[in-house]
Amino acid sequence: MKAIIIDDERLARAELKKLLLDYPEVEVVDEAANAEEGLAKIELQQPDLIFLDIQMPSISGIDFYKYL
Repeated sequence: MKAIIIDDERLARAELKKLLLDYPEVEVVDEAANAEEGLAKIELQQPDLIFLDIQMPSISGIDFYKYL
């Protein structure tokens, strides 16, 4: 399963990637620091799974999800 992590906090992205090492069926193919970057990477990578932060500066994770 291809996954993308979208979170404005670098350390949170790193911690989630570390936790996902216990799940070899999940491959983190990319990550993004904001919604705009995340949208571009989703279009490029076509992931099966998206880990999305709820509180981001420009657009909330919930609004981003609704947009998708």
